[in-house]
Amino acid sequence: VRPVESGGGLVQAGGSLRLSCKASQAITSFFNGNSWAWFRQTSGNQRELVATFTNTRSTNYADSVKGRFTISRDSSRKTVILQMNSLKPDDTAVYYCNTLQESLRWGQGTQVTVSS
Repeated sequence: VRPVESGGGLVQAGGSLRLSCKASQAITSFFNGNSWAWFRQTSGNQRELVATFTNTRSTNYADSVKGRFTISRDSSRKTVILQMNSLKPDDTAVYYCNTLQESLRWGQGTQVTVSS
C-alpha cells in the first residue's frame, strides 16, 4: 500500500490549501485501526511530523502549525485530509502522509510552496 497525496500548490502567505491522502489499497480494518499522520520535508532536512489523527479519533499537532492546520479522516473514502490555513513561507515543503508508525511505503508527496 502506498498513499497518494494531492492538493499542493503555490499560494501566497495567509492563504489556504487542502491536502488529501488516499490509501485506497488499504483494507478497511487497517485504515480504521491505525493512527495516520501528515509529515513534511524540506530539501536537506529530515521529515517532520506535522499532524496526527489517532485510531481513537484524537488529533495532535506540531507547535508550529497548531491553530492553523486541521487533520481529519474520511473512512468511507480511506482518505486523510489536512486543511491548512494562514499559511506561512516556513510551511513550504513536500507533504507526505503515512501511518504514524510509518509502516507504509512513502508516496511521492505533494509540494506546497508559500510565497511571501
